[in-house]
Amino acid sequence: MLQLTQVRCFVAVAEELHFGRAATRLNMTQPPLSRQIQLLEHVLGVELLERTSRVVRLTQAGAVFLAEGRRLLQNAEDATLAARRAGRGALGQIAIGFTPGCSYDFLPRLISALRSHYPDVDLILEEMITRDQLSALASSRLDIGFIRPHFDAPEIELRRIIREPMLAAIPEDHPMARLEVVMPSDLDGQELIMYSVLGGGYFHDLVHRLLISSDIRPKLVHHLTQIHALLALVKAGMGVALIPQSASRLGISNVVYRSLGFGADISAELFMAYRADNPSLVLGNVTNVIARFIEEREPSD
Repeated sequence: MLQLTQVRCFVAVAEELHFGRAATRLNMTQPPLSRQIQLLEHVLGVELLERTSRVVRLTQAGAVFLAEGRRLLQNAEDATLAARRAGRGALGQIAIGFTPGCSYDFLPRLISALRSHYPDVDLILEEMITRDQLSALASSRLDIGFIRPHFDAPEIELRRIIREPMLAAIPEDHPMARLEVVMPSDLDGQELIMYSVLGGGYFHDLVHRLLISSDIRPKLVHHLTQIHALLALVKAGMGVALIPQSASRLGISNVVYRSLGFGADISAELFMAYRADNPSLVLGNVTNVIARFIEEREPSD
């Protein structure tokens, strides 16, 4: 049976065309080196080298096998390195779910950090609402989810990664655009583009609680699911909207953003979620990178 040791010995002799130099290169003596070449020729059933007392030459079969032998040794080395990377959790894949809102700012920067630390880990990304992510985590279809606050699930580890203020998004030609801070009374009677209960439940509930607690009675219009869709209607002058700060970085023209002066902390939160019993080494490495990434950005965010 063909062995890598035999191939390695042949390649050394074929490249040096000298048994003494090849033996020195391989840190062995000439007799066992010659024996390995003989065994290889026996396995292959062809002569690979012409030997005389003065020279060593490759036969035609030897020249062909040299190219294949080099490729075989490189493949073996690549396989070894791949196995070692996999054993360290540096090779493989990780399935990540994310809500649409976190794709505006946080997710692109995180992906860049993950690729920098683990370029050989394939990132499988899927946009999902929180409820669907929890189901996918439970069935192990996802390894990590970026979700909005939800009920506690004992098998799911949670870490808050973002806590950002809500802002008012206003058409730039709207009278409210002249305000520096939007107060509760400023929204009374205004057309407020609202989130859908079904697809945008988290932000719907957040804004609804805010309106009730501040006794605000705007005109609720155009219940939509996605934040960027709300901003498109704001740009069109269809009303104002309340959005998380990260969405203001989308760069939509003709829209201005103002802080809310409601006297209470009005923030949107995002959590990282993963199964506590997931044994993946890749998952452990990726969550460590995410933890460091969060720590580095928290002072400025």
